[in-house]
Amino acid sequence: MGASDSDYVATNRAHWTKANAEYTDARAEFAWNEPEISWGVWNTPESELNVLPDVRGKDVVELGCGTAYVGAWLKRRGARRVVGVDISPAQLATARRMNEKTGLGLELVEANAEATGLPAGSFDLAVSEYGASIWCDPRKWIPEAARLLRKRGELVFLRNSTLSVLCMSQEGVTTTLQRPQRGLHRIDWADEPETEFQMGHGDLFRILRESGLELLDLVEIFAREDSEDHARYSYVTADWARKWPSEEMWRARKR
Repeated sequence: MGASDSDYVATNRAHWTKANAEYTDARAEFAWNEPEISWGVWNTPESELNVLPDVRGKDVVELGCGTAYVGAWLKRRGARRVVGVDISPAQLATARRMNEKTGLGLELVEANAEATGLPAGSFDLAVSEYGASIWCDPRKWIPEAARLLRKRGELVFLRNSTLSVLCMSQEGVTTTLQRPQRGLHRIDWADEPETEFQMGHGDLFRILRESGLELLDLVEIFAREDSEDHARYSYVTADWARKWPSEEMWRARKR
């Protein structure tokens, strides 16, 4: 791997501090108040994917919550308790501002999603939308998510599709393979220093199973016919994503 395992935490914290100043803080008001839950680059409605369990009266933890808009959606859906975990003080400051403004009562914790320090068996649902799901090592954060869940609790997470990662260059997703799938794990991007963790399906299946989780669903997400290129997330085009899945939503349950 080259660099030590701990270096990416500081690198990614710096990346998200910068991102918060550039766009996530400005977007927080809109994101917290979206009328319908939608996922990822193409704002795919939850009503189309149906990947979330019923959260009414449930305890939820969002791993790598950023500005915690997903947690806000779930609290509005009737979750009893929502805890957001993130390593970025800047993003959490935005989340706290929005939490105070809306009065939703989220709990926000500065911690690494790979080792949250939260009590075991405290939650019915763990969720991550491009949070821990790609910025933390799945060999660490998935077992931690499983530890936090009660029996029959569920884990739902959104990530880049394996295919898009295999085709992704420094400039964006291409129509040719850019890296081998064998050994796919840690990717260090150089243009804006950041570290992602991307693994193939087989490796993730094994990590889920070894963590005591059973896969319930894997939804591959394509761009809709009316989707347009995203101004902020320009690494993948709508034309590409209409042909191949650019994102994946995973749902698993603790045995």
